[in-house]
Amino acid sequence: MITSELITTHHLRRKAIIYIRQSTPHQALTHQESLRLQYALRQRAIKLGWRETEIETVDADVGLSGTSVDYRQGFQGLFARVALGKIGIILSIDVMRLCRNCSDWYPLLDICGCKGCLIADNDGVYDPGSPNGRLLLGLKGQLSELELHLLRSRMTAGLLNKAQRGDLALTLPVGLVRDAYEIVQKDPHQDVQHRIERIFTTFLRVKSANKVLRYFKAQQLSIPRRTQDGEIIWKPPRIAAILSILKNPAYAGAFVYGKTKTLERRTACGKKAQKRLPPEQWNIVVKDKYPAYISWEIFERIQAMLSENVALYDDNKFRGVPREGAALLQGLVYCGACGHKMGMQYKQGAQYLCNALRRQYGVPVCQRIPSEYIDAWVIEMFFEALSPIELDAYQHSVEQHHRHQQQLDLAYRQQIQRLQYQATFAQRQFDRVEPENRLVATELERRWEQALQELDQAQEMYTRYQHRPQSPRLPPDLQKMFREIGQRLPALWQRSMLSNAQKKAFLRCLIDTVVIHRSAPDQISTRIVWKGGATTSRHLAVSVGRFADLSFADEMQQEILELAAQHIPDEEIATRLTEKGYRSPMRPIVLPSTVRRIRLSHGVVHTPHQSHPRKVPGYLSVSQIAKQIGVSAHWLYDRIHNGRIQIAKDPRIRGYLFPDTLAMLDQLQQLKQGNVTQVLVNQYPDPAPACSEHLKTER
Repeated sequence: MITSELITTHHLRRKAIIYIRQSTPHQALTHQESLRLQYALRQRAIKLGWRETEIETVDADVGLSGTSVDYRQGFQGLFARVALGKIGIILSIDVMRLCRNCSDWYPLLDICGCKGCLIADNDGVYDPGSPNGRLLLGLKGQLSELELHLLRSRMTAGLLNKAQRGDLALTLPVGLVRDAYEIVQKDPHQDVQHRIERIFTTFLRVKSANKVLRYFKAQQLSIPRRTQDGEIIWKPPRIAAILSILKNPAYAGAFVYGKTKTLERRTACGKKAQKRLPPEQWNIVVKDKYPAYISWEIFERIQAMLSENVALYDDNKFRGVPREGAALLQGLVYCGACGHKMGMQYKQGAQYLCNALRRQYGVPVCQRIPSEYIDAWVIEMFFEALSPIELDAYQHSVEQHHRHQQQLDLAYRQQIQRLQYQATFAQRQFDRVEPENRLVATELERRWEQALQELDQAQEMYTRYQHRPQSPRLPPDLQKMFREIGQRLPALWQRSMLSNAQKKAFLRCLIDTVVIHRSAPDQISTRIVWKGGATTSRHLAVSVGRFADLSFADEMQQEILELAAQHIPDEEIATRLTEKGYRSPMRPIVLPSTVRRIRLSHGVVHTPHQSHPRKVPGYLSVSQIAKQIGVSAHWLYDRIHNGRIQIAKDPRIRGYLFPDTLAMLDQLQQLKQGNVTQVLVNQYPDPAPACSEHLKTER
């Protein structure tokens, strides 16, 4: 029976679709009456004239929000069937069940109006193709969107007001529980408390989350985790679990709301992605709300250490955790030319590299400086600043080691107590089961055996720990050295008793930053910025490849020539120049070889025979005959070595001598032109008269 004039036989020949949706899975379970009303729309469709076989129900979106259609498969299928002209009417208990967003609502109205599909709710039947129907449906869609906004605003306002007081019941991490009066307390399980405290103390000692993970794995210590049901289970340590504990402010006694930001993009399951915000951007922070495992100051220090430990080679903003690289100022060096932090490169020896501008703009590397010169001077200044300090480091390290062993022993004993209880509990469960119920008994027996195996492993680990070899005591001389570490640290440094990571940690105790700039090819301007703001600067000399690259090359050359003109030996000249502060390109002093090379290059000869060309009557040397035939000496040496010129060294001068004859010169000319492939040189004891002058005359 048709009860609306908008319904025609054209609509009745198509399908009638009943769209059912609930916003959340919780509503689908608890709001059963609403679901019954929506399924009852089938009777409404029958009264409107549709046959039972032509009515379909779409309930694939039960438990999904109507704010978007991206992940509502039921609505997307409905939209596609409307576009194909297969649906005559869409029935819903309220149009807000279809869409809560006008950007999705109006495209549905457009396609329904184009394809002649009606929309019906409890108030009536509407034709989206008519002006009146589109107006009413448009108003209902806008009211639905506005209603959702108002509901969300009211709920958010109440939630934020409760969060400002710290009374919002957020999910607590493992180690914190709410009692019967909703007051947050530490977990009464002492093993849980001590294991969480162990994670924090270990991190403060080793200063790296990965090292905490390796330590727990080496000691075979598990960590407590909480299931979705709120039960405590013990799992092998994972880096994600350790970081979640180290980064959670609840362990510092703080209530925090707004640690994440909702992004526009969605995850694979349809939820909007979340981005974790840094602590300075958290919306609400209420300190001293929970019982604390650590203080807020320690929590902030841990977050700073975690941030610095991240190896951001692209951004290069943090100093990072001390590593084992040879460059001891890792993370502390800044470029004095552009101001960017410098990285490290170990391809051709340890060196500090400034490539920030190269990554951004594609320009050449700003500067590249070997680390040995910078590190040596900075270490010298560090020892000089540390020399007045005297620390009783040995006693402090012994006490710290003793506390560490006590904590580890307590962790082992608590783990054994926990596993003993679990094994006893599994045994009681097995004893209670009826023997006839073999299916249950078999499973309980397996759990009992597993608990006993875990207990045996823990006891065996504790036994090995108790029988471990004791740490050898330091001899008296090293004990005294530790007690005077401020003055003895250079000796420890030189004896290689410290790793590179430990040396870097020492340097960071006093040094904030180091700024370096190559002000000249052979000079680096270096400035140390100490903790507290004091600075120390110096120009450091570095080696160069050529004498001309020295900044004082002209002055040094002038002095060498003046002293050489007075027939002063090269060794004495080198000593005098070294005392004046000069040096060779590759050495911190002036070498006699440097003086000799400069002197000879300017033709200053001390002895008559020095640097004169060798003359043997009737013979030509390699350089002399190369000049005669118009080739380089290297050309001749190359053919001698590959056998194309067969000649033996003269034993008198220990060099090669060619007969000064026209025949010899002609053979070499033929070899040069490629007419012959080999020349045999016969060295006659009584050579023919020299013909080089005759050859010059002919030419």
